[in-house]
Amino acid sequence: MSEPNGPRPTLEAVAALAGVSRATVSRVVNGGRGVREPVQERVRQAVHELGYVPNSAARTLVTRRTGAVAVVIAEPETRVFTDPFFGRQLRGISRELAAADTQLLLMFVEHRADYDRIGRYLSAGHVDGALMFSLHRDDPLPAMADRAGLPTVYGGRPGWAGADRAPRPLYVDTDNRDGARQAVRHLLERGRRRIAVITGPLDQTSALDRLDGYREALGVPAADPRLIADGGFTASGGERAMARLLDSAPDLDGVFACSDLMANGALRTLRARGRRVPDDVAVVGYDDLEPAAWADPPLTTVRQDVEEMGRLMARLLLRLLEGRRSDGTPGTGPDGARRPHARQLAPVITEARLVVREST
Repeated sequence: MSEPNGPRPTLEAVAALAGVSRATVSRVVNGGRGVREPVQERVRQAVHELGYVPNSAARTLVTRRTGAVAVVIAEPETRVFTDPFFGRQLRGISRELAAADTQLLLMFVEHRADYDRIGRYLSAGHVDGALMFSLHRDDPLPAMADRAGLPTVYGGRPGWAGADRAPRPLYVDTDNRDGARQAVRHLLERGRRRIAVITGPLDQTSALDRLDGYREALGVPAADPRLIADGGFTASGGERAMARLLDSAPDLDGVFACSDLMANGALRTLRARGRRVPDDVAVVGYDDLEPAAWADPPLTTVRQDVEEMGRLMARLLLRLLEGRRSDGTPGTGPDGARRPHARQLAPVITEARLVVREST
């Protein structure tokens, strides 16, 4: 083992101790193929004994890989750190990347000017790939990733212009329509007949799909506009949306809020207006995160496994990166098997499931 303040062990020193060439050490250290297992073991033992740490810049030149992935959330930092949805998704992503010895670089969109900064960074070769979520209809991020040739996996069904062209983007989402149908059918089964919906921003596919599921469960092509309000996927937005709904449709007796945060805001407004939950108005949320259990009364909600969705996003991207050699073409593993090409990977849709609690 090298002395703490002594000279840094070199590739040549490792090669001498292992009795192999410098090129062999470089191949082993950088994950290359074509080195017999006994030789690899000698090199790994020499690395351990000497305390050799590869130079990251040199390693990047050899492998054309940075060992880092950008996680781009198209929302302001303040929203990301106050919404448990993002925390859960990031936890799933972080755990999967850490297990693959890959670093996570987190980027937010606070202002329109941030798009230029993010685009420059992504195209400069600082990361091997990107995970992007909470995108809006006019978001330029997918086009930036495409121009940079950057392998990318998206959180949420793609809804931006050109997303339907081949090759289709890789993404992970939950079955938002079915989750919404479950929520509204539950309210109907409880005898509710004037059911309102608090949506997220309708320039996001998750909000659109949940609104469509709401309409399908009611069996109407176009729901009463007095029963629809946008809450922006925030607690304060849910509070304001609930007030607008009570003003426009005071006889409503059920509410489907398309996130637990918005449902909590709706509960505050209902309490302030003297409406009892669930006696006067029954409420269903969506997500089944911490706010659902903290609510008073505890929320009936639609569960989506947000952490697992984050893991799946990271797993898809890692498989995509494994399938690319340093020259960008599909590669093979140590056993000679071809790594998955992007065309062999498919979007993943996870299940949504109703969880019944006291609010209905």
